Amino acid sequence: MPTLVSHPEEVRIVSSRFGQGAAEIDRYLELGGYQSVRKAIDQGPDWIIAQMKASNLRGRGGAGFPTGMKWSFVPKQSAKPKYVLVNGDESEPGTCKDHLIFLHDPHAVIEGTIIAGLAIGAKMGFIYLRGEYRYLLKIMEKAIADAYAKGFLGKGIFGSQFDFEVVSQTGAGAYEVGEESALMESLEGKRGVPRIKPPFPAVVGLYGGPTVINNAETIATVPHIFRIGAEEYAKIGSERNGGTRLFCVSGHAARNGVYELPMGYNLKRLIYEVAGGIRDGRPLKAVVPGGSSTPVLLPNEIDIGLDFDQVGKAGSMLGSGGVVVLDDTVCMVDFALRTIAFYQHESCGWCIPCREGTDWLKKTLTRLHAGAGEMRDIDNVRYLAENMLGRTFCPLGDAAAMPTIAFVKKFRQEFEDHLDGKPCPHARHTVPELAAV
Repeated sequence: MPTLVSHPEEVRIVSSRFGQGAAEIDRYLELGGYQSVRKAIDQGPDWIIAQMKASNLRGRGGAGFPTGMKWSFVPKQSAKPKYVLVNGDESEPGTCKDHLIFLHDPHAVIEGTIIAGLAIGAKMGFIYLRGEYRYLLKIMEKAIADAYAKGFLGKGIFGSQFDFEVVSQTGAGAYEVGEESALMESLEGKRGVPRIKPPFPAVVGLYGGPTVINNAETIATVPHIFRIGAEEYAKIGSERNGGTRLFCVSGHAARNGVYELPMGYNLKRLIYEVAGGIRDGRPLKAVVPGGSSTPVLLPNEIDIGLDFDQVGKAGSMLGSGGVVVLDDTVCMVDFALRTIAFYQHESCGWCIPCREGTDWLKKTLTRLHAGAGEMRDIDNVRYLAENMLGRTFCPLGDAAAMPTIAFVKKFRQEFEDHLDGKPCPHARHTVPELAAV
């Protein structure tokens, strides 16, 4: 179970109501809930989108696309209904922030969904939870039912002329449906595989209608932006990266947990000051900065700001905010194998480069880790990964390839140390089932 920990450096915005009983609607109202949507109803769609652009809020799901700009892409006139889709399919290894939002503040997700609907002219929203979060569905469904009972959902919400419905749904445990087009396929009752784009969801999305798709943290942030003001929110973060972010620290940090920090907060300080440094005082070996799909960083590469631009310049991605800390006991060949095994298992099999590429990568890395590989296998791993990049229907292939390339590039000597039948020399604990391969 992810834990929201506390540190003086934190700036509590999205997490400001955590632990205060805000999952109950009356308490949410006491804490200022549903005031932002009332303001949005009074001001109208153009004002909403202008405020979102001014806030510099960028998508918290991984891509970091400006939220206000995404909403503005939806055509004002449409022959088909428009939809808002909240992506809560939080399946990226190392990431557990949306879990806390659904657990502690589900009404923030509902309120943000309504505001997004007002902005684009939609009358219906879907809140899609990860399949393994099924126990959170009861919390979400109760929050929705309570909002209907108060007149905040349904016909004439808040006494206005605006109608808005919300439906919650869980997946079946598939990582793939975190990709926006596969998510829409799943919601429509089909197999969760990606669509070819264009057309993009803003024009042709769910059930063929214009659709806005945002991560749960992005949507939950929206009411707070209207509460504190778009300009003030933008000032909290770094240039072009407004506000705060929930960062999930796991691995070998002394104080693992979820921290809310300003965008642009220094990664090295997050690890050594906020998260208490490396457990047992061991040396730091590597950091995965944004979930398992992001290229690994070395200790001399982590003195950077945690925003989309600065992490990108460092050769990785901010991704989903999952910071995985690795000490010197970790075998990077084993870590690479575990990473690719996840993506091989979760590949939907729809396109050949991903289906075959992840399988061959897993087989080759298994052989290398067991000491049965050859020198050319190391080059083949990188060759396979590089030839997957940009050649798949969705980013899952890239998510498998990019970290693999970084592992080989930055830790090639470890791969070579596994050749000639040698036992793993870089970890205190090897994996018995792999050693037998």
